[in-house]
Amino acid sequence: MIRKATLNDIDCIIEITKACARFMISKQIFQWNDYYPNRIAFENDVKRDELYVLEHENTTIGCIVISTVIDDEYIPVTWLTPNMNNCYVHRLAVHPKHQGKGFAQELMSFAETFAIENNYTSIRLDTFSKNLRNQKFYELRGYKKLGSIYFPKQSEYPFYCYELVL
Repeated sequence: MIRKATLNDIDCIIEITKACARFMISKQIFQWNDYYPNRIAFENDVKRDELYVLEHENTTIGCIVISTVIDDEYIPVTWLTPNMNNCYVHRLAVHPKHQGKGFAQELMSFAETFAIENNYTSIRLDTFSKNLRNQKFYELRGYKKLGSIYFPKQSEYPFYCYELVL
């Protein structure tokens, strides 16, 4: 079941994202760190009603942010659609012990259905250039890689921007 997150969910979400960060680091993917994702980001997501959690067998195992706010880093990107009626996916995470079971697909299908039902033009997101698994995940769903952006507090390497036109 996917539902809107509350402030009470944040401790669990932080545990999930820290587990994901450790898992990625063990595979030499330095996408997330102590700086990101963080509690303040998730608290802001809840305040904007943009954070969702995935529950499986009465346990929160994943999360996703579906936002309408374009981050400053995204503005220079040459997108497929105008910067008007888009939604943005951020901080998609599934606890490592539940990965490979289709839960990330479930979260992305939820986001795509949400975008279609709310008449958005496209879904935009970014993923780390060294995370080949994520790149393949989005490309197999029809997302087009469009450009690179940088988050210096996270990595010296770029993050690739993707868009799916609905």
